[in-house]
Amino acid sequence: MTESQTLDVALAELRPALEALLMVADQPLDVATLASAAGHPVAAVEHALADLAREYDEQGRGFELRPVAGGWRYYTREEFASVVEGFVLDGQQARLTQAALETLAVVAYKQPVSRARVSAIRGVNVDGVMRTLLTRGLVEEAGNDGEHGATLYRTTGYFLERIGVTSLDELPELAPYLPDMDDLEDELTEAVASSTAGATVVDSA
Repeated sequence: MTESQTLDVALAELRPALEALLMVADQPLDVATLASAAGHPVAAVEHALADLAREYDEQGRGFELRPVAGGWRYYTREEFASVVEGFVLDGQQARLTQAALETLAVVAYKQPVSRARVSAIRGVNVDGVMRTLLTRGLVEEAGNDGEHGATLYRTTGYFLERIGVTSLDELPELAPYLPDMDDLEDELTEAVASSTAGATVVDSA
């Protein structure tokens, strides 16, 4: 095999690897990071990225690969902005599931609260539901638990806007019907143990 053929084979393997890496990244990835992850020289990665970007442009794909902030990242094309915006807004307006509403209520009345404690109150794993609430902008991170280091969550101003109140003080008096945090230690321990054993029930958001 000639040197040129070897290079072609290497690039053929590198391009899909770069696509996979860029697809899962939530921020621009620089060439050095991509080269290290893909196991190819920096020069080869630079060449492959330029080829991919040009190929997407020539094919008129709905997305493009652009260098930004010292790295590379996928973006939807500007001409499809209205389509994407409509889809995203429709998703934001979709009704929350019962599981999401129950989880949101726990956060509202027990905030700031960790996912583990919400799971202990509800008796199921709430990771998926919490991701939905975060995506909808109804809850947000509120620092860390000083004792365990777990991320804490609270409701947002958008949550108050959606339910039509200006302050958490205006929420109905439902908190007394939720378990006190001091009573949850046993349940929390059992939930963690169950999760470790792979037996935790998972809610659908």
